[in-house]
Amino acid sequence: MRIYNFYQYILVSFLLLHCNNVLAVENQYDLVISRSSQELTIMDGDEIIKHFRITYGKGGKGAKRVLGDRKTPLGVYKIVNFKGNSKFHYFMQLDYPNLLDAWYGYKNKVITANEFKNITTAIKNDDIPPQDTKLGGYIGIHGLGETSDQKLAIHNEMNWTQGCIAMTNEEINDLKRYVDIGTRVIINE
Repeated sequence: MRIYNFYQYILVSFLLLHCNNVLAVENQYDLVISRSSQELTIMDGDEIIKHFRITYGKGGKGAKRVLGDRKTPLGVYKIVNFKGNSKFHYFMQLDYPNLLDAWYGYKNKVITANEFKNITTAIKNDDIPPQDTKLGGYIGIHGLGETSDQKLAIHNEMNWTQGCIAMTNEEINDLKRYVDIGTRVIINE
């Protein structure tokens, strides 16, 4: 009976999240990130507004599944917070882990049922999901911070982050003009 109730909770959480997304006010722009082409594209519906070159997590291909894997997550997220005084110049936090990340985490015994419930409840309530589980957290889009020729060379030659999406300080300053809390971010392989 207890397992049945848990699966009911998952189904109800999914439906509530889906219904909330249908009723939510949409932002004008979406950010579409392609890890394989190392590109962030600002989209207004089907219209391409602008492209940026990005780097991402040095953990390589595949979805982020656990803290420390250095992978950038795959899926649909939204911007939930901004940090202007970041060591990376400017930081736009994503709502990682999302419901799918949490489900895989629970299914693969990375997080507990209680942690899964806490993540889904936060998402349902439009709060930032817990950032301190074994799934990891504090994933976002950021600049480089204090810049040197060496840091720029590394940024231009390799994927170097712990799971975030990085761009130059000038590019993140430009991107800020298109992003609000709630902006959708779609990350593809």
